[in-house]
Amino acid sequence: MNATVGELGEREVLARVLARLSPSASARLGPGDDCAVLGFEGDAVVTTDTMIEGPDFRLAWHDGFELGWKLAATNLSDVAAMGARPTALTVALAVPHETPVDLLERIARGLDAACRQLAPGCGVIGGDLGRAPVVTASVTALGDLEGRPPVTRSGARPGDRVAYAGQLGLAGLGLSLLFAEAADPDGTAHSRSLPALRRAYPAAVAAQLAPEPPIALGAAAADAGATAMMDVSDSLSIDADRLARASGVTVDLDALLLERGFGVQHGAAVPIGAMLTGGEDHGLLATFPASAALPHGFLPIGAVRDIDSGSAAAPGIRLDGGALDPAGWDPYTVRPPGS
Repeated sequence: MNATVGELGEREVLARVLARLSPSASARLGPGDDCAVLGFEGDAVVTTDTMIEGPDFRLAWHDGFELGWKLAATNLSDVAAMGARPTALTVALAVPHETPVDLLERIARGLDAACRQLAPGCGVIGGDLGRAPVVTASVTALGDLEGRPPVTRSGARPGDRVAYAGQLGLAGLGLSLLFAEAADPDGTAHSRSLPALRRAYPAAVAAQLAPEPPIALGAAAADAGATAMMDVSDSLSIDADRLARASGVTVDLDALLLERGFGVQHGAAVPIGAMLTGGEDHGLLATFPASAALPHGFLPIGAVRDIDSGSAAAPGIRLDGGALDPAGWDPYTVRPPGS
């Protein structure tokens, strides 16, 4: 019988979780003290993200390993988007009293596997365990710029090329499929149809449950002269609009380039609407000077243009020169079906 966290207590649960984690190569002192100690070659970057059972994930769909993987991947991509190398994660988990300890062990294995595959040398250096009505996870990721200046959202300039690396639109398609095929009419998630769904749509389901962002390309983009960059988590249109507004420019996306580069991914057809409004792929959106060679893995998807001074236009996005309203995920205004 699988013991619960309430039966074993914090000390034993923590010991089981830590046994499944690899150390960070940058850690001078790892878990066990009040703080871990890290060494950096340059300036450090830091980011935090919280995921809550219900609005952010469903345990009926995510097994523990995939949840741990996604917790790592979604934070590693933010570090990469600054042009940094991910070095360490801290993870705080709060779970109900009756949660099986095995779930936490599987989450730890997923965290470890994602770090090993996506950001070798990065590892979990500490965190916290607590109690909550639903599974709640908060991850802090740290990265080393290794002497590079950070690549921010505000550096795009007219004449730059807009490029993207990673999957685009697949995760949004995966979420739509899950709600259509693996949820009851009232929106309650179930796992009955999940095996068949994984077989029929492996790329889309995997992109939603365990995304694989191109973490190493963050530093590569910085070294190639990227003028602006960000992780695309809420949707390409929302995040490109954020980059445009931060830079005071227009980002003009090219439908033909999008379709050429991302219309078919891993054998799955992805319509342009999914590319523009789907979220959670966690790819990298970047701008480069027109004279710069795009790093391998980045594909051109548009251009940065100046704002028309003769009109009432403001910084933002366009598609083939025409108006485009940003749409995608906003936790305060948008709800997935059944949430």
